[in-house]
Amino acid sequence: MILVAIDTATPSTVAGVLSGDRVVEARDDPEPGARGHHAARVLPLLEQALARAGVAWADVERIAVGVGPGGFTGLRIGIATARALAQGHGLPLVGVGSLAALAAGAGATGTVAAVIDARRGEVFAGAWADGEERIAPAALAPAALAERLAGMPPAVQAVGDGAVRFRKELEAAGVAVPEDGAAVHRIAAAPLCRLGTAGAPSARDRLLPDYRREPDAKPPHR
Repeated sequence: MILVAIDTATPSTVAGVLSGDRVVEARDDPEPGARGHHAARVLPLLEQALARAGVAWADVERIAVGVGPGGFTGLRIGIATARALAQGHGLPLVGVGSLAALAAGAGATGTVAAVIDARRGEVFAGAWADGEERIAPAALAPAALAERLAGMPPAVQAVGDGAVRFRKELEAAGVAVPEDGAAVHRIAAAPLCRLGTAGAPSARDRLLPDYRREPDAKPPHR
């Protein structure tokens, strides 16, 4: 299968092309704490990945997009872009859980918790073991996540910028967190593409962001 994939759930903008067994990735990773530049970067990165893979849009069979949870603006940009590309090229569209992709990229045995900084003192987190969901994606306080992970079998590892930010709370619960700057803390194209090939296509206009909590900004009540 030839598939293109994008994810904008975190400040990073990730684009990938799967062609056979090969994945070509193009990405933009802002400095820690900085916001992403998804609107400006997602399409150029995708075209860059296609060119490096030697793949034309006429060859593409499917589009995958990370649906979150994650940053509200980033998710809207990524999903709107994927929906427009699917419509323009007449391609099936598959939603991929961004936390599941983050966990799948850790390459670790045992339980892997994917933890994305949700701001407001919370994280978006979920946990998987051998591909099976152990904690459903949710918005949690770091202490609540640490408590849940502490009760799980040994060899729990947490990855993601939320795991880095709340390293103290997680390590106090016996959870291993790889060193800051490790590649496993970022969503990568390869697991995103693999999950995209395995997922079932969605109706294009029904594919929506998985926010998991109310947006930071709300319209005033009248």
